[in-house]
Amino acid sequence: TGYITSSLGRETTALLKVDLETGETIEEIFSNDKCNVGGVTLDKDTKEVRAITYNYARTERVFFDKELEKDYEFLKANAPIPDAEVGVVSRTLDETKWVISYYQSDGPTSYYVYDKSPGRNDNEKETSTPSLTPLFVSNPKLLPYKFAPMEDVRITARDGLELVGYLTRAVEKGSGTSPLILLVHGGPWARDSWGFRAQCQWFANRGYATLQVNYRGSTGYGKTFLHKGDKQWGVGDMQHDLTDAVQWAIDEGIADKDNICIYGGSYGGYACLAGLTFTPDLYKCGVDIVGPSNIKTLLDSVPPYWAPLRNGMLKKIGDVDNDPEFNEKISPLFHVDKIKAPLLIGHGANDPRVKQAEADQIAFSMHEKGIPVEYVLYPDEGHGFARPENRIDFNGRVEQFLAKHLGGRAEEMVEVEGSTARFPLLEGSSNGDTSSE
Repeated sequence: TGYITSSLGRETTALLKVDLETGETIEEIFSNDKCNVGGVTLDKDTKEVRAITYNYARTERVFFDKELEKDYEFLKANAPIPDAEVGVVSRTLDETKWVISYYQSDGPTSYYVYDKSPGRNDNEKETSTPSLTPLFVSNPKLLPYKFAPMEDVRITARDGLELVGYLTRAVEKGSGTSPLILLVHGGPWARDSWGFRAQCQWFANRGYATLQVNYRGSTGYGKTFLHKGDKQWGVGDMQHDLTDAVQWAIDEGIADKDNICIYGGSYGGYACLAGLTFTPDLYKCGVDIVGPSNIKTLLDSVPPYWAPLRNGMLKKIGDVDNDPEFNEKISPLFHVDKIKAPLLIGHGANDPRVKQAEADQIAFSMHEKGIPVEYVLYPDEGHGFARPENRIDFNGRVEQFLAKHLGGRAEEMVEVEGSTARFPLLEGSSNGDTSSE
């Protein structure tokens, strides 16, 4: 017999005990109707299941071992950091000493030794009271600073579907209304999760609330939730979920309805372009990082060794190969005239996934039509920015852009030594030629 996780014949992945010779399921150990099974803790000797984790919005555990459950209850009750999530890094063979982590959304991760071995009290009597001894924190340079906690929230889409979101409020605004950045995750077949996010903390420090939402098509929530995103790009329900999340933030008094930015990379960059194009009155501005503007040209640039991936994308996105009308319907490039809000584009010239042409074509089209757009190209970057000099440079430009359009704080922009930033719109060139004329 053995343990496997499987979604065969079911909505979400479950942990099953199976007969490895026949493939028959002997027992369903655990499943959750809303999300997939996560980590599994086994007894090192008997291989029996001791605990299972799953993550709908936060990490949760189901225990099959009462002693282990008591350990976690102690660690939770004695946590030096409120609302932190407990993780186990390692244990001694006899399990009397553990290295554990306390993971938080508003500071660095702290590491402790959990000691269950017998000791002696002041009267020299043996005691079995466990102890927690601090080891270190992941980034002590962060300790002097105040960070904003991340809240997990539930948002109801227009068709009644429940969406999990994560809200990081502006530090100075607290529970009040502030400008909002809708930070859209890439993929789109991925998900956001709770925890410390440097980008969210940066925005919070500058005076912006940040909302992340696991729109339909995100992973981890079962087959139906995933496939509700099929053929729903741009003008469909995936984008509607983002629109509904913004409206939720407005209705809850979190977001200033007149100062909202849509921001994202890769698919998140596409969602930014779609948001500015198909809901032009909702957003004050947008930031698109390595996002595609024409789905057909995006898929046409996929290298041959990605052919299986391309076929899967066609099934999920829609047949843009044989249906040009559908491609035009969902591709922001064909609807540039609708854009009203200023756009900042960042792209890497060596991007193998979303070619530079995806940025060139929409940036130059907007520029020619007199629609406000800024376009920064990094010749030595790919699908995202890896070099610290370029990351700092682009973040500085983002700060200036957001401060101009949303009114938050920004540091003075200074030239970053070593950055390779180029400006094709100012240089009057595209299609990979960034030399000055």
